[in-house]
Amino acid sequence: MVRGMRSGIAVVGFGYIGTVIGAVLADRGWPVTGVDVREHVVDEINAGRSHVPEPGLGELVANNVGVGRLRATTDFAAVADNDFIVVTVGTPLGPDYEPIVDDITAAARAVGGHLRPGHLVILKSTVPPDTTETLVKPVLEEVSGLTAGVDFGLAFCPERLAEGVAIRELTSIPVVVGAVDERSARACAMLWRHALGVESIIVDDPRTAEMVKLACNTWIDLNVAMANEMAKICDRLGMDALQVIYAANSMPKGMHNVNILHPSMGVGGYCLTKDPWFVNHLGQNLGLELSIPRTSRTVNDTMPTYTYGLLTDLLTGQGKAIETSKIAVLGIAFKNNTGDCRLTPTRYVVELLEASGCELSVHDPWVPDEEAYTVTKVPLTADIESAVKDADALVVLAGHREFHQIPLTRLAELTAVGCIFLDGRNSFDPAAARAAGFIYKGIGR
Repeated sequence: MVRGMRSGIAVVGFGYIGTVIGAVLADRGWPVTGVDVREHVVDEINAGRSHVPEPGLGELVANNVGVGRLRATTDFAAVADNDFIVVTVGTPLGPDYEPIVDDITAAARAVGGHLRPGHLVILKSTVPPDTTETLVKPVLEEVSGLTAGVDFGLAFCPERLAEGVAIRELTSIPVVVGAVDERSARACAMLWRHALGVESIIVDDPRTAEMVKLACNTWIDLNVAMANEMAKICDRLGMDALQVIYAANSMPKGMHNVNILHPSMGVGGYCLTKDPWFVNHLGQNLGLELSIPRTSRTVNDTMPTYTYGLLTDLLTGQGKAIETSKIAVLGIAFKNNTGDCRLTPTRYVVELLEASGCELSVHDPWVPDEEAYTVTKVPLTADIESAVKDADALVVLAGHREFHQIPLTRLAELTAVGCIFLDGRNSFDPAAARAAGFIYKGIGR
């Protein structure tokens, strides 16, 4: 099925996942061609720059473009010159939370026009079950005139990377493989073993692999929802939710311990906010009324408002009103140590702060100015010291490492006396913050 090892890999869709996969594969010695319809993305990659703010990625892109192992193009004809085609285009949600697969269809049609015998096509986009076999496969076969499983290989391998640690996870987490036939599955598993040094978990078919990704993210969202509701209870009872969680997680259950994740001011990003709705929509199509996806999304969507409520209560306790206070927001990305603001829950906290009439400063060393405008109308303050000067409250919405590099005592010197430190990511030591002179509050702490 595969014509020749190391002849090259085409990555269709050079967004976040595509860029990480492409750069890592190139760094492992494989010739990689990124194919994307966005000219500015292609131009940036070919200039040796990454538009994706992932730790270590910029260096990988620059190095591998420099030595000629990584390039990008808008021309889908490039797929014909590569043995492997990895498709990573997006699947946004529609107005009724239904998955929109238009980009998948367009990519399949474009790839099909240049498909050759011996190709292996691997879909990694998050899609509803049956998309590979009932949408991608017929389009590829119709356009190419070839037959999947006979003339070319076809498999689905869900993307399961976490931002901030994506490069490490790509080269350590097993890849789930669901293929249209056994030969495709073997070829796919061989690729990931040789290219990334990881083993594969082969499941019966693409639809099973498609469901794996949805199951993973629904579990994470529900687990965080449980942690968030535990945090609300602990707030009312005046106890530390993280102590409760740490102790609870020591209990063996089945093959593993209890594993409650941590509460925070909200859940964001492209997958965790989207995939539970995929599952809910799938249930509706099957005549099922599912409770878990709707519950987890509803609970986690309350957390930005809950966080804002904690802030107003804390200010009231100091005899201050939010509309006459200076509030410094530290971090607006959806996750610590990334610059990604897609579907970030921080936007809802910032919107409430903007509407309150408070004096507001915002600082995030990871987020470019143009990305910041998707979250707030307030221009970013360039440095943390200027952002926190004379603040009545520091509100940490993303616990970037840079915020831990400045001593808490220095921050306390710059802020108003009795400054509130609202740690929306539970990323600071409460005792250290209090010792520095802050009035500390975490989510559930």
